[in-house]
Amino acid sequence: MLARIARRIQAEKEKSALSIPEQQLEAGVPEERVYVASQLQLMWWRFRKHRLAMVGTTVIAIFYLLAIFCEFLAPYDPNAFERRYTFVPPQSIHFFHEGQFHLRPFIYGLKRTRDAETYIITYEPDLEKRYPIYFFVKGDPYKMWGLFESDRHLFGLDPAADTDGLRIHLMGTDRLGRDMFSRLLYGSRISLSIGLIGVFLSFVIGILMGGISGYFGGVIDLLIQRLIEFLRSIPTIPLWMALSAALPRDWSSVQRYFAIVVLLSLIGWTGLARVVRGRFLAVREEEYVMAAKLINASELRVILRHMLPSFMSYIVASLTLAIPGMILGETSLSFLGLGLRPPTISWGVLLQEAQNLQTVALAPWLLYPAFFVVAAILSFNFMGDGLRDAADPYA
Repeated sequence: MLARIARRIQAEKEKSALSIPEQQLEAGVPEERVYVASQLQLMWWRFRKHRLAMVGTTVIAIFYLLAIFCEFLAPYDPNAFERRYTFVPPQSIHFFHEGQFHLRPFIYGLKRTRDAETYIITYEPDLEKRYPIYFFVKGDPYKMWGLFESDRHLFGLDPAADTDGLRIHLMGTDRLGRDMFSRLLYGSRISLSIGLIGVFLSFVIGILMGGISGYFGGVIDLLIQRLIEFLRSIPTIPLWMALSAALPRDWSSVQRYFAIVVLLSLIGWTGLARVVRGRFLAVREEEYVMAAKLINASELRVILRHMLPSFMSYIVASLTLAIPGMILGETSLSFLGLGLRPPTISWGVLLQEAQNLQTVALAPWLLYPAFFVVAAILSFNFMGDGLRDAADPYA
């Protein structure tokens, strides 16, 4: 019986292989390679034809590289401040001065003036002062990944030069004179890691609950589905607010970080659980699953070795699309003051500075974290869309 089932499965694969779309051939892949390619190869060939997905994947890779090496890439300590240079607008990098090209980039100095009527401080470039930009300069000390001590930064001004306290601020400064570019890089590590860790926990819970619901059915399925419907019926923001308010206020930044991750995971597993349940209901009556049961395979082996791999590509695509929800959840909670709090730095914490409309009107560059959030979410959505299309290369 098992041999007959194996022959039937092989016949279905050969039949599907004969119906591979011409998209793979149009991608420049030789025909002989297409018909002997594995499923992963077919997925990759189809995924790379999705231009938006490739762009999104590239942007995400850049974001995570910036987050991993933020200590080295950030020119300054994110908490270092200079009160003489608060709300400094983004500074431009120049190569030309008075029509003459300079190989080494530089920035101009700043003239600080105060309006006599509104008392608003403004900054104008001081064309008489030029400060060259150097690479691999010594600066504020840091610990790379909390392990290796160093004071080398990718770029910055000459620490030995008399800059009158001026620093290079590619994205301006906030109300305390802290460098926004450095803070954005440090914040990306927190916000992007929450998405990955939260989705991993949601993956475990969703697979477990959805698998039990779809595999066993009956009363267990009924109870789990009612629980999912109850959780999905609760408004998201009030639920986040209630759970976040229950956290002790004396917890450290690390404790609040993991608490926020757990809270987001406990809420975000319902969608994946329903996807897993639907797929389990579809495949549990398949012949290869019945054959595994006939040879007395354990239920855990049937689920992990036979059922889950049959639609793992769809789960990966669903998880990719779920990461933006986690990032938005952390950003929303931190923006409302219910999630992470200073001195922890995340995109949501940085956006707290933008709650005051008057401040935003005077310093619109404080909204830069919002653009990072939008870019990350769009990139994850594009990549997830491409993975979803490539999940079934025979379609």
